[in-house]
Amino acid sequence: MTAKAHLKYARISPRKVKIVCDLIRGKDVKTAQAILSATPKAASELMLKLLKSAAANAENNFEMDPDKLYVSETYANPGPILKRGMQRAQGRMFRINKRTSHITVAVAERE
Repeated sequence: MTAKAHLKYARISPRKVKIVCDLIRGKDVKTAQAILSATPKAASELMLKLLKSAAANAENNFEMDPDKLYVSETYANPGPILKRGMQRAQGRMFRINKRTSHITVAVAERE
């Protein structure tokens, strides 16, 4: 049994989030929280909040033991892209892609 937490339409590139996802995948929840609180990446704050939510879901909704929880899976998928423009020389405009992410964290109970 796994408990999940989702964050949709986060205004951060999935490429940046995947780096932080790889840091905590397979770790215990307490260890993962310590790693995320010490990581100076922009995505670490979002992931920490999401990890706490997934752990709370496991404890309250599925009666799992919070001391046995570990991060079973975590991933970031691309969301819709906000297309913006930047003015350039001679009346031209270059496109700027503002990327979004759908982030998922799942925790399970270690046997």
